[in-house]
Formats: sequence, C-alpha cells, structure tokens
Amino acid sequence: PPAAAKEILFEERADAKLEHRAPIVTVMGHVDHGKTSLLDALRKTTVAAGERGGITQHLGASQVRRGDRTILFLDTPGHEAFTAMRARGARVTDIAIIVVAADDGVMPQTKEAISHARAANVPIIIALNKVDKPEANPERVKSELAEANVVVESYGGDVPLVAVSARTGTGLDDLLDMVLLVADLGDYKADPARRAVGTVIEAQRDRGRGPIATVIVQTGTLRVGDAVVVGSMSGKVRSLETPDGTRIKSAGPSTAVVISGLPEVPSSGDVFRVAADERAAREAAEAAKSEASAPRDGAGRATMEELYRRIQSGAGKEVRVILKSDVAGSLGAIEHQLEKLQSDEVRINVLHASAGEVTENDILLASASDAIILGFTTTLTPGARRMADAEKVDVRLYEIIYELADDMRAAIDGMLDPEKSEVVEGRAEVKQLFDVGKGTVIAGCVVREGRVTRGARVRILRAGSLVGSDVVESLRRFRDDVREVKEGQECGIGLGPGIELREGDLLEIVGEQSTRRSLSQ
Repeated sequence: PPAAAKEILFEERADAKLEHRAPIVTVMGHVDHGKTSLLDALRKTTVAAGERGGITQHLGASQVRRGDRTILFLDTPGHEAFTAMRARGARVTDIAIIVVAADDGVMPQTKEAISHARAANVPIIIALNKVDKPEANPERVKSELAEANVVVESYGGDVPLVAVSARTGTGLDDLLDMVLLVADLGDYKADPARRAVGTVIEAQRDRGRGPIATVIVQTGTLRVGDAVVVGSMSGKVRSLETPDGTRIKSAGPSTAVVISGLPEVPSSGDVFRVAADERAAREAAEAAKSEASAPRDGAGRATMEELYRRIQSGAGKEVRVILKSDVAGSLGAIEHQLEKLQSDEVRINVLHASAGEVTENDILLASASDAIILGFTTTLTPGARRMADAEKVDVRLYEIIYELADDMRAAIDGMLDPEKSEVVEGRAEVKQLFDVGKGTVIAGCVVREGRVTRGARVRILRAGSLVGSDVVESLRRFRDDVREVKEGQECGIGLGPGIELREGDLLEIVGEQSTRRSLSQ
C-alpha cells in the first residue's frame, strides 16, 4: 500500500485511552566502533562473541530494564537496513544512538548514520565509546561531530553525548538515563486496547516451526490466535515467544516478539496488522498483492518536474536532496550554491553529502526520504543504477556546478524544459594500451556491458572515480573499422590526443534520449 495508507495504521483514535510505552531505540555507527559490544554490555549477553568476525550478521531486538522502566533496543547490521525498512513504509524508531569510538573519531559511515537518522526525523544521542583507551580523544571527536553539523550539548548544541566504555561498563547507566530523558520529552504513548499494528524486523524459515518472524508491536496488543496481514500475505498467530524463547499469550506496545503461523517468510520492514477475522485478513492481503503487482509509474516520487508541481501548488515547502561528488572539496561549493536558491517559500534540505560514487545506500535513502540525488563529476555503481530504475529515484549527474544550480533554480521557479537525458549504453574495460604515435593511444578493451559505438561520448572511470571524458574517435575490431562493438567482444578504442588512460580503467559509453530528464538511466 502507499506510504500514507501505512502511516494511518499507526495513528490512534481521538477517544483512545493512551498509555505510556517504552521507547524503541536503534543503535547505529561505523563498523568496529563497538556498536554490538555496547548492546552486549547493556543486556549482559554475549552476542558479539558468537558473531563472525565480531560484526553483526543479523538484525535483532532486546529489552533492557532500568529501574521500573523498559527500553527496546534494535541492533541493525547498518543504516542500510534501517533505511530499507523506512523505504518499505515502516516507522519503527523513536530514538537513534550513534556510536562513535573515542580513539577513532567520525568516519564516513558515522556521517551516513547521522544523515539517515536525521532523514527519519528521530532524535540523536551520541554514545562516545572506548573512552577508557589511552589514545581516546573526546574533544577531537566533538570537533569532528561539529564539522558534521552535530553540535553536542557541551559545545552549546542540542545533541546529548554520553561517554561510555562497553569493556569496563563506564557510563552505561548514564546512557540509559539519557534515553529515558529523551523518551520523556517525546512522550511516547499507544493504545493497548486496539488491534495490534507493528513491523517485521527479521524473519527466517525454522526447521520445526516453518516461517517465523521477529516483530515489533508498536501499538495495540497481539495475541495467540489473531488473524494477521503481513505485507501481501495473511496468516494466523500460532505461537508467540519473547526473543529469549519464553512462550507468552500476548504482547503489548513496544515489545519484540517472535511469531509463527505465517504461510511464507516476510521481508524486513513489512508492516503487520491484526484483522477482524481470517476472511478480512485474506481480503486485505489480496488487495495488497494487487497493489504491489500494479505497474509503478513513480508518481509521487521527487523528480524535478514533481518538485515544480508541488511548489506551484503550495505543497512543496521543502526540497530534499542528496549530494555526491568525486571529491569532498566540491561539496561545500555545491551546498553554497544551493543555499543561495532558498527563500521563505522553499527550503532546500541536504539530507546527506559525501564523496564517491552514487551507491545503493544513497538510492535507499532517497527512496525512503522522497529526495532527489545530485551528482557532480561522479557516476552511479551498476547496482545503484538498477535500484534507481526500480525505485523511480531521480538521479542527476553534472560536470559543471552552475548547471546543477540552474536546474535546481528552474525546478523552483518553474522553468523546466524538456531536455536530453543521459543513457549509459555500455561499459568497456581497458586491458592493454598501444601507442600509435602523435600522442594518440589506442585502448585494447573488452566490452563488459551493452555496446560501444563510434562517435559516442565516453566517461573515463578509475577506481570508481571520474577522471575525464572524451569522444570515441575510432573503433576497430581486429583490423576492421567498425561502427559498433557488442558485449563480450574485444575492440580497439581510440580517443583524442592527450587523453591519459591506464590499464584497468573503465570506459562508460554515454548516449542521450530526448525526454524529460526525470531519471538518469
């Protein structure tokens, strides 16, 4: 179902008797910064020791008590899983804890985790881990956080920071107290008397019980025997267990529970809800299945054209963008250009900005947040290109900053004209170089994808970064001049004089199509 339809499932009736519920906390951060070890220390288990390489292999949930109160922690394999759940319509998290190692500082994954938490509009708590290590430097980390636009309270900001050590237990009680303080400010409530609604966080096929799913009950009470709709399937709750294996009869708001009785294994992020009876559950599942199988036209996704339509109708007060560039130094210049386009009517919100190729993770964030992606002298990974196509995410690539700014200004001012969109027609890998004199080099290549055509524009990629562009001036297969070479074939590609190539470079062949550029192919 559409995201709006999913959202209303979690809304409470005006006459409902709401009760306080436990906060649901997602823990994220850079690999090796002690995310799972911190949870391990909080819940007094040995999760990290049993995981391959000490890195989280799954997504799970655990409940931690502090006095007479409970906190539900979600341990995700990374912010990708967190955002994938958001992209499917789930809104699980109340608070995000970002774990940062005091001896390592703010890393690229730390910045991504912060961007994803902010895009989800949840409050952030920084857990400064490994403060017991001799090389720990908390002040340096705080400065790096400030550079990432996360200003902690001791620096005059509004983001709490708690110094902890998963190894010695230092600061763990302070961290739990801070979570409860933020939860009190959020005043999280639910109606335990209604039919349960929640989200699947992990699922698998058990040899004895068949498909089982770990779900978070977000509101209402889930009971054994309830008819449920999960995504586009229906079933009946045969059993309920706590994550530690204890059999229970019912589960209220903000609890994690393992359910059996589903016909198939659901996906993480699928919303589940209790129906009036099994017939109603089947009908709702069929309706969801029909919706899912209907052709997707990307309606409602944030494209430049859609942004203009929203702005003109008065509904588009915020334009969400993700910035990618080949080097970090260009990001500041682009953000400065975008800031100049803002007005009282329209605000440009940069959800995330980082150097490198556009990745699948960027597409996920854009899909979940209804954002467009602007890339400067960079490209998409093949996986990101396929995902952008499937998710109908608008990705625009530029080689001149002012063209990027002009497009954004056109979207805001309503001057978008039909224009040509780029289509990647093929990719060829440089295997060997032949100097033929007069500064001209012929690249002996293998066409890895699509086709290479004489006269086409070509982007030169080295280790994933854009290093130049030119035109295919000559194309030979064996001794013959040819117009086109197809996938799997070898060829000689000649570019203009002075173009520097290296063995291992990837040549991306770019064509154009005369349509509105709502998606970079």
